[in-house]
Amino acid sequence: MHKNFEKSGDDFWVFAYGSLMWRPGFDFLERRNARLVGAHRALCVYSLHHRGTPEKPGLVLGLDRGGNCRGIAYRVAARKREATVGYLRTREQITLVYRETWRAVWLDHDPQQTVHALCYMVNRGHRQYAGRLTIAQQLHYIRQGHGRSGACRDYVLAAVKELDNHGYRDEALRQLAERLKGLSSRHWLL
Repeated sequence: MHKNFEKSGDDFWVFAYGSLMWRPGFDFLERRNARLVGAHRALCVYSLHHRGTPEKPGLVLGLDRGGNCRGIAYRVAARKREATVGYLRTREQITLVYRETWRAVWLDHDPQQTVHALCYMVNRGHRQYAGRLTIAQQLHYIRQGHGRSGACRDYVLAAVKELDNHGYRDEALRQLAERLKGLSSRHWLL
């Protein structure tokens, strides 16, 4: 029997793979390291609001199909469901570049335990979907991106720091962060 997780009266889980890892913005009962199979973290979304503008887009993480993703699963109290989902929709669904979905997530330290978690998967058909970009293209968008949530550069560096804090290795992001750190401040003014 398939349970309707969106309408359930139980506590529920949210899977975080990007900025929700270090800045969830909602109350939660429990925070667990977790793994989602069938999707991976990628800098594949042009940011037009949070880390860029329509004139100068930034680049942010999306949960794209294929592979697996280490992240954080937050357990949220049932009584906070409406407020939490409303907050997440306001934050993540500004332009509908993400699809709201429920996915099985494995909790660390108990490989047999899975939970169904609310996830925001990138919509590959959306105009903000960047797909696979070269390192040079990524650097271009990250360098120019600055939106209402701040500089895109800061977002990428915060993502790498958070991943490191959890022992997650993302070599592509790490190499990009090293290049960003190596750029002199005068490059940011160009």
